[in-house]
Amino acid sequence: MAEAAPAIAAHPDAQLWRITLALFIAGFATFSLIYCVQPLLGEFAREFRLDAAASSLALSSTTGALAISILAMGAFSEAFGRRGLMFASMCAAALLNLACAFAPSWPLLLLGRGLEGLVLGGIPATAMAYLGEESPPGRLGFAMGLYVSGTAFGGMTGRVAMGVMTQLWSWRIAVGVVSVVDLVAAVAFALLLPRSRRFVRRTGLALRDHLDAWRRHLAAPELAMLFLVAFLAMGAFVTVYNYIGFRLAAPPYHLGQAQIGLIFLIYLLGMAASSWAGALADRFGRAPILVLGAMVALAGLALSLARPLAFVILGIAGLTVGFFMAHSVASGWVGRLATRDRSHASSLYLLAYYIGASVLGSAGGAFWRWGGWVAVAGYCAVAMLGVLALGSLLGRSAFQTLRVSPDRAEAAIGPAAPGVEPARSRAGLGRHEDS
Repeated sequence: MAEAAPAIAAHPDAQLWRITLALFIAGFATFSLIYCVQPLLGEFAREFRLDAAASSLALSSTTGALAISILAMGAFSEAFGRRGLMFASMCAAALLNLACAFAPSWPLLLLGRGLEGLVLGGIPATAMAYLGEESPPGRLGFAMGLYVSGTAFGGMTGRVAMGVMTQLWSWRIAVGVVSVVDLVAAVAFALLLPRSRRFVRRTGLALRDHLDAWRRHLAAPELAMLFLVAFLAMGAFVTVYNYIGFRLAAPPYHLGQAQIGLIFLIYLLGMAASSWAGALADRFGRAPILVLGAMVALAGLALSLARPLAFVILGIAGLTVGFFMAHSVASGWVGRLATRDRSHASSLYLLAYYIGASVLGSAGGAFWRWGGWVAVAGYCAVAMLGVLALGSLLGRSAFQTLRVSPDRAEAAIGPAAPGVEPARSRAGLGRHEDS
């Protein structure tokens, strides 16, 4: 049975803007809650008498729990519904984060952060599935791009604003302020997001049904390649931001922590790149924009090897823009290729995304110790070359789909450009899509 739905809006564009704005807010809330503790690790170490590794558990406990919960929450949304689950997750996570501001001991703070990660799993996979169902095919890239922009804005705010508020007041007040802001964001989300019109509730699903859905998505070559794109791209991105601070604090730059923290303002470029890439994918096809994103990231990594600080910052900016282009396109593509069990497909994509951040990001430390920034940049370049190769393979696969099954071409390649009517190719192989 489908969720109750209001009458279809008289202006579809207005309906789409409500959807994209609501999910921008959801992305903001999710990533501001996840990353608000990253600038506070030194404060935790001092207050709770911890070493650096122990203090990092405030972040890794959340991301680890999030990776675990994404699969379960994606499956749960098939029965519970998209909109209600996202709203409940936002409220619960913000309240748990608020409780962390009052935690009297380190174990209680970690418990709150771990539980926060578990409930936050109800947002990312469900949001991707909702967009795949409710967005018009020709506007999905645009909508997904704005959602990813919201995550970039939240990640930036959770890092930059927390440092400022902690310096002005205390880390507890800063965490409390972010929590209240995200509670308000949850209310705005609920008021803006329309009820699902295309969601079909599936009750009585057994564990075997979920396992079959995940197995079916993993067996689909195009989806499996997109999952690998998420793993490699996020791994390279996190590795760069994990270790660029060490490089800039050392000679010849000697930057302070406040100056290094300003690098996260580059996320603003990621926000713009996400929306831009989504719109380009809607017009020119997904594979070319995915490949372009990988090329921009590789160019940024090469530029970061230069000695002048301005070139280093420009290189990090290029890597950031390229990553958000690739992530925006790949995440939206998953929603189009998964014609059923979309939340299961989205949860697999995000599982690969967070495992890449954890595994490849941690492994990058060995390259830093071995060869400094040159080794780190080379390590990340190998990962982005993998994204480039996968984008090329996906483009070829999409072309073969066009030849064999023209009806599936739109999902595989992307819609035709606005105002361009599909035409028969000379070879008579089916529709020609602007790709």
